[in-house]
Amino acid sequence: MQQIDWIVLIGTLLFIVLYGTWKSRQQRDVGDYLKGGSTAHWWTIGLSVMATQASAITFLSTPGQAFHDGMGFVQFYFGLPIAMVIICLVFIPIYHKLNVYTAYEYLESRFDKKTRTLTAILFLIQRGLACGITIFAPSIILSAVLGWNLIYLNIIIGVLVIIYTVSGGTKAVSVTQKQQMAVIFFGMLIAFLLILNYLPLDISFSKALEIAGANGKMDILDFSFDFDNRYTFWSGIIGGTFLALSYFGTDQSQVQRYLSGRSVKQSQMGLIMNGLLKVPMQFFILLVGVMVFVFYQFNSSPLHFNPAAVKDVKKSEYAGEYKALEVQKEAIDQELAATQISYSKAESDAAKQILANEIEQLNNTEKLLREQSVAVIKKANPNAETNDKDYVFIHFILNNLPRGLIGLLLAVILSAAMSSTASELNALGSTTTIDLYKRNVPGKRERHYVAASRGFTLLWGIIAILVACTAHLFDNLIQLVNIIGSIFYGNVLGIFLLAFFIKYVRSKAVFIAALITQIIIIYFWYIDLMPYLWLNLVGCAIVMGIAILLQLFFPKKNDAEIILSEET
Repeated sequence: MQQIDWIVLIGTLLFIVLYGTWKSRQQRDVGDYLKGGSTAHWWTIGLSVMATQASAITFLSTPGQAFHDGMGFVQFYFGLPIAMVIICLVFIPIYHKLNVYTAYEYLESRFDKKTRTLTAILFLIQRGLACGITIFAPSIILSAVLGWNLIYLNIIIGVLVIIYTVSGGTKAVSVTQKQQMAVIFFGMLIAFLLILNYLPLDISFSKALEIAGANGKMDILDFSFDFDNRYTFWSGIIGGTFLALSYFGTDQSQVQRYLSGRSVKQSQMGLIMNGLLKVPMQFFILLVGVMVFVFYQFNSSPLHFNPAAVKDVKKSEYAGEYKALEVQKEAIDQELAATQISYSKAESDAAKQILANEIEQLNNTEKLLREQSVAVIKKANPNAETNDKDYVFIHFILNNLPRGLIGLLLAVILSAAMSSTASELNALGSTTTIDLYKRNVPGKRERHYVAASRGFTLLWGIIAILVACTAHLFDNLIQLVNIIGSIFYGNVLGIFLLAFFIKYVRSKAVFIAALITQIIIIYFWYIDLMPYLWLNLVGCAIVMGIAILLQLFFPKKNDAEIILSEET
């Protein structure tokens, strides 16, 4: 990295931290600290909701996902607009009517204290783990690529977020996320335009799409009912809807974003904005990854993108074996580039088909070489991280972008990490304060609970840093976060749906059903019974089914419960 890159990177991050701290410097009570005084406009809510979900993992993993597997991952988000409409019609009016600070407050008025506490604890477990991963994800990749110390990176990212989140609460998170999203959108657009500019002169955008399509990268829709395929239209529209319902409707890191709205309408418009823009945004990020693939059809790419793994194998006794694979890869790259040029110039369909078959064979050979390289890396170091999807985009950035823009794209990655981590810490502190601490230590002054919120936010920040420092990378990071969520979200969503719609089911049945369901879902995940997206639907269905069955065997509710049910 050049000096200009460091200036851009450090300047951008310091501006975000100082701006957020200054903008939210006056916090009079719990309402100001946890809900930002309920003054947020719909565009602030919409950007904040998007920034919370769009972590650094999104901008590191998603392009790599598209580079290897194409655009099919976008199906994962197909259920999101449906979920946004349901949340706007059902969840938001109830939360605003009850004037709650957290989503879980409602569960005590509908069921009882222990159900509220259980649901809050389930949230704290899964979000606490996810918060550590959102710090760890960019840290491990940047440390591997740039040689920075992993522990120091985890601490730096965590401390920067803690500074303005602890000092300013929800308002600090919301105002900084607007700046962060501006940096993110601008940086990704610049990267996309530069990729197109780096392609050969006679390769237009339409021809680049044609090349990507000929290599199977533009296969967006998969209507098959293959249960072993994680990303199909059906898993996205069904499993994705339940995941989005759980995440945006019951996860406090998202609920807190729209609880800060000045009215029901502002909150609803913010979520509708997210519903309209999220799928196109993910499509664009995946398209960036596909264009990186097209770029490497004309330029040499590494045999393996994880530099740490490559460094290990080149220091081992298997260095010669790996070098031989690299030589074969270089020959394939040269032949592939020449064939792609011929394909772009071919005019007849017959000629294009012949060349497309040659390109497919060359790419299959390259894929085989990559698989062989993984085997060699594993022989050199059995513990090496061989899934290199998360390293594809950062490799392109560092090796191809001009000075200054490298710093900007690194700022994009770290800004995304900070934005999602800030929302998570804010929500973890709020839930701990309102659902656990204040519920059991009532009657204190507002200043006491603001101080408690700051203290718990700081505590969760430290825990997140510790999780990041002890975590281990596996598979694809964007999948890892969604897997953690899917293990818990379906169960929590089922509890809320029972609360909203099945009025005769009472607290005891729900509490027992939730405990049983969580054990079942963890077991299903452990034995890999189904793709993780379906765990959301299955968990939701199981907890509702068990609760309804249990209620049939429990005594009928008394008069006090009937009155309470009618009031809620």
